[in-house]
Amino acid sequence: MIDNLKKFLNEEQDPKAIEKITSKLNDLLMKNEEIGYIAVQKKPAITVFPDSIVVTNKRIIICQPKNMGLSMNFTDFTWDEIEGTFMKENILGSEFSFSTKTQIQVSIDYIPKIQARKISTYAKEQLDLLRNPKANPMVSEEETKIPEFIPEEIEEVETEEVINYAEIMPTVSNYAETIEGNTSTSTEKLLNELTQDELFAKLQNYKKLLDNGLILQGEYDAYKKEILSYM
Repeated sequence: MIDNLKKFLNEEQDPKAIEKITSKLNDLLMKNEEIGYIAVQKKPAITVFPDSIVVTNKRIIICQPKNMGLSMNFTDFTWDEIEGTFMKENILGSEFSFSTKTQIQVSIDYIPKIQARKISTYAKEQLDLLRNPKANPMVSEEETKIPEFIPEEIEEVETEEVINYAEIMPTVSNYAETIEGNTSTSTEKLLNELTQDELFAKLQNYKKLLDNGLILQGEYDAYKKEILSYM
């Protein structure tokens, strides 16, 4: 296992932390998704369960150990959700942060300076490739012409989703309540009462609904945005 992790251990990352993260990420990575870099928090005092930032070619994943390291919360943001990334070097380590287009601010401090620089550079490269597809050597000239036809296609898809949304909401709501075993009539009140672990489990349930074709992508994004606002 360590041999497969050597590329993530060149800036003094804790091998045990890296191994634990990658073993859990194996089941979360999407098709054709590859890990680009992993930065591990290193506080002045001994940190038994540090937070970590994983950047892939598709998203940023925040890994936060819970329950004395027995479980781990994963919060992810795709590159097209991210507005910008920032890095601030302090006396003790660096702070890496980013903001989303929905005004969510995420920050991880005490990242070793070299790791913070590497992850910041990788993030900026991914955002640049997203905003300037012609600069990506893996994208052909024909593929760069596709965006010219996107506006009309998007308009048709959004119209269809709005119509279907009203039709399937009762079914989806009942299905979600069945999964979670909760029949509360107030979603707002329910979310306020949930713990971080419960909120993450709720997000995973909605992802299952999306994967099974029971809700549309637009609906999942709306649920995800609402849940993340409480995390």
